[in-house]
Amino acid sequence: MSTFAERLLAWFDQAGRHDLPWQHPRSPYRVWLAEVMLQQTQVRTVIPYYQRFTEALPSLPALALAPLDQVLALWSGLGYYSRARNLHRAAGICMATHGGDLPCDFTALGALPGIGRSTAGAILAQAHGLPYPILDGNVRRVLCRLHGIDGWPGCAATQQTLWALAQSHLPAARLADYTQAQMDLGASVCTRSKPRCGECPLRDQCLAYRQQRTADLPARRPKPALPQRETQMLLVQDQQQRLLLTRRPPIGIWPSLWSLPQVNDRSEAERWLSAIVNIGATPQQLGEPLLHTFSHFRLRITPLHYAMVQSKSSAGDNPDLQWRSLDSLDQIGLPAPVRRLISRLAA
Repeated sequence: MSTFAERLLAWFDQAGRHDLPWQHPRSPYRVWLAEVMLQQTQVRTVIPYYQRFTEALPSLPALALAPLDQVLALWSGLGYYSRARNLHRAAGICMATHGGDLPCDFTALGALPGIGRSTAGAILAQAHGLPYPILDGNVRRVLCRLHGIDGWPGCAATQQTLWALAQSHLPAARLADYTQAQMDLGASVCTRSKPRCGECPLRDQCLAYRQQRTADLPARRPKPALPQRETQMLLVQDQQQRLLLTRRPPIGIWPSLWSLPQVNDRSEAERWLSAIVNIGATPQQLGEPLLHTFSHFRLRITPLHYAMVQSKSSAGDNPDLQWRSLDSLDQIGLPAPVRRLISRLAA
């Protein structure tokens, strides 16, 4: 009987993805960027961001030298912004301690910000052809079904089992193709819902298929109900139609991104604004509240529009405040829901 790797590679040659932008060329920098973008994000979403990012910052030194604001602007809308900040930090470390390149050593690579065991393995396997396993969501799903693993993949004991299985299946050659093949099989055939088992090259070896348990594996983590929080965001425009933005703190949600001023209620808004602007007309609610879901809570945002305010001279003393014209907002990082609220001004 053919091995797992042999069957998977034969399937990949016929049905795998061979035209992804990070495959041509498959340099360490390009693979690293792709792997980080693909964390918790689907390929079809990543591709346009990846192409825009590599056009603007085609190399690791270019990334290291770029201002963080530019990196966040290129990332804007992709979510999980700590990934972008870690990329920027890691590029700086590589310039300082690794001669401007990603290290080829597994331990040194895994020590960089934002690079865990699976990402390090993916970089070394795809960019250098080295025998390291990966264990992203697609691979966990394939292995859980293939071997009938009952435990939730996020728990330590199950992860240890899955890493051992992933290591045992590594082929002696074609590590880059094999790594991509695992991800492709999970993304296109062994999907979370409605897997296409009739097209799977591993069907006759798969315990979940033979036992009719594909809907049950991998085990799901129980999800508690998400709490909902309320906030108000202020769209403050001066007499030149510029918009007032604030820099988010470096920790918490949307770290270091530019955003709209955020308050709990209208009285807090007017107390905060009184030090910055002279308020003219009464603010108007700009459309219905926007509901945005994070991993651990939902945020219900009520947008308030303050038009034709007059900026006080003291407003320029705070580096975390900016007045920006609407046509210059693509130059800075803004959270996706904030961009959606700002788009209501044009409407």
